[in-house]
Amino acid sequence: MTARKPLSTDRQGHLKSALFGALLIGGMSVTGSALAAPQGLYSADELGDADVVLKATPSQHVGEVDDILLDDDMRVRALVVETDNQFGLAEKAYVIETGDFTVETLNGDRLDQVSYVVHLDMTSDEISQQPEYTSTWWAETKEATREAWADTKEGASSAWETTKSATADALTRAGNALESAGEKAQESVDGNQ
Repeated sequence: MTARKPLSTDRQGHLKSALFGALLIGGMSVTGSALAAPQGLYSADELGDADVVLKATPSQHVGEVDDILLDDDMRVRALVVETDNQFGLAEKAYVIETGDFTVETLNGDRLDQVSYVVHLDMTSDEISQQPEYTSTWWAETKEATREAWADTKEGASSAWETTKSATADALTRAGNALESAGEKAQESVDGNQ
């Protein structure tokens, strides 16, 4: 048996980026542009700091990706876009939810050359209406998400108990009906003898 060599720091970084990128597949609405097919695997490391443009005017730079927000299932729920001081947008960080952007892959065949451009499917006015990425937003959203998950979990548990109870009742009624039918059949056989 051959002893494994430890991974170099560079290879560890690439492996970590590749694994984290794999997490993005399940939850992020990441598609290629009309000119490029979806890639199937994305690097979170390279998506961070990606240029952000408006889908309607891709030649106009809006800002760059500042953060990637994941939920409890490790699915991408939003990107944080730090805007430039253009289009009347102040230099702020806005939360842009999945479904409001697509990701175009550039040089997707080589990990060391891959890069992305994020296309926002909104106007600059619509961007300014998105939530600002602040500590207050973070705390409120985190709590609301936790409560929603607890409500969903409780609702699922309650639905399971209701289903289990209804199923048990139905099985009991069916068993009683079969038993009654069996007794009547036996009485009929006994009465005909």
